[in-house]
Amino acid sequence: METAAHDQADVYCDRCGDGLGDGDHAGCRAARELEPPRYCGRCRRRMVVQVTPLGWTARCAEHGTTAS
Repeated sequence: METAAHDQADVYCDRCGDGLGDGDHAGCRAARELEPPRYCGRCRRRMVVQVTPLGWTARCAEHGTTAS
């Protein structure tokens, strides 16, 4: 499984897709404790997410796969 390299800081919220500097993301952080990411934090692309009983994977076409 390919894993995304985290050499670049996230600019976007991985739950709502808005910029991290655009408002308060406390609700997003709380929801992310139970949900997988939906947007790539580096490029804001919608990710392909697969949830299984053992965890989740989220794949960005540009930055690769992240897993729980």
